[in-house]
Amino acid sequence: MANDIKARILVADDQADLGEALRFLFKAEGWRTELAQSPESALDLVARTEFDLVFADLNYTRDTTGGTEGLELLARLQQLDPQLPVVVMTAWASVDVAVEAMRRGARDFVQKPWDNARVLAIARNQIALRRALRQGDRLAAAERARRGGGPSLVAGSAAMRPVMELIQRVGPSDATVLITGENGTGKGVVAEALHAASPRFGGPFVSVNMGGLSETLFESELFGHVKGAFTDARADRVGRFEMAEGGTLFLDEIANMPLPQQAKLLRVLETRSFERLGSSRTQLADVRLVAATNADLRAEVAAGRFRQDLLFRLNTIEIRLPALRERLDDVEPLALHSLERLRLRYRKDISGFEPAAVAAMRSHSWPGNVRELFHAVERGVLMADGPRIRAADLGLFTVREAAKPLEEMSIEEVERFLIRQTLSRCDGNAMRAAEQLGLSRSAFYRRLEKYGL
Repeated sequence: MANDIKARILVADDQADLGEALRFLFKAEGWRTELAQSPESALDLVARTEFDLVFADLNYTRDTTGGTEGLELLARLQQLDPQLPVVVMTAWASVDVAVEAMRRGARDFVQKPWDNARVLAIARNQIALRRALRQGDRLAAAERARRGGGPSLVAGSAAMRPVMELIQRVGPSDATVLITGENGTGKGVVAEALHAASPRFGGPFVSVNMGGLSETLFESELFGHVKGAFTDARADRVGRFEMAEGGTLFLDEIANMPLPQQAKLLRVLETRSFERLGSSRTQLADVRLVAATNADLRAEVAAGRFRQDLLFRLNTIEIRLPALRERLDDVEPLALHSLERLRLRYRKDISGFEPAAVAAMRSHSWPGNVRELFHAVERGVLMADGPRIRAADLGLFTVREAAKPLEEMSIEEVERFLIRQTLSRCDGNAMRAAEQLGLSRSAFYRRLEKYGL
């Protein structure tokens, strides 16, 4: 009997025929299946798409019997999404590997050749559990929002009061919201808080980095495609608008969209409908739209790089997020909030920060904002060898370091310095900074994440 839950499953296996067999089995249940033939492609898919379940082989080309690659994949999948259920598979009858995989967080174990009934039973149970956990998170997020908080939103400073008031006032509506602010100020967290405060909190929250979408994949990523729509379209694919049905779609880095893509997005916003690539069937877009940018969109309109009519559609309500240097009273609470999460992740018994570390954080200029603070605390957790994080553990980039001659800098210091200088010269516009540095958008964003910028 077909399952009424439209689940999305990832099968990671280097043997394409086995992946296709599982796709066929799951199709009868009404589930959508994506295939990956390497750990790298599996991680890339999970980073870009929300899955309900992963079936992952333990043995790939580098290590055919020991399960090392599969265990590494399991660990990295858990880092990307700690609640994503992973069921491991192997053709080798090794109880030791199965036990180790379960010990490291795998939800279940399947030995090849598998029994179809057992695989379907496992899948049904894990999908139902995944959905239940999501619903619990949404209810908890909604309760936090009703109490004036929001998902991970630490905001006690005077500079953040207007932001919190707008979230409480606008959140319960379906109004389109544009969130502006420098890179790393927490625009995604505010988008989640708006979702949690809305009647749509029981629906999905889907985020997409518009600056990271290539022109060739834009329509497929946002609107989906049908099998045969283009050369590599071997199966139907659900787009982000469809994934966000009944919930909120968050379009981050909206200013970095090329003009042809802006026209396609504008049409959807005007008609509230779309078609999958290669299909003539029109679907309604039942989503609440939230967009974000670090650029001055009015200046981009004046320069001819952004459509004025699209800006009018996006900024029904505009929320400006202050930079971290404008809300220094939040630095220590944000650091403690990050510490609580990170010490659990890395299983380290750290109780807080040395006074000198707090002073260093309050005196730092934080060009990378909250994201830089999170990375500094993460470094502190990893480097600390006692119960409290010291100033030296944080590794903060100081004015003195910036003044060092290039020949005295490490390669990472040089790269971080050049990226900061270029971003400053480009007024924070990531696309123009990437062009000036000769980097692709995806490569540039990886470096921003690496350096907490």
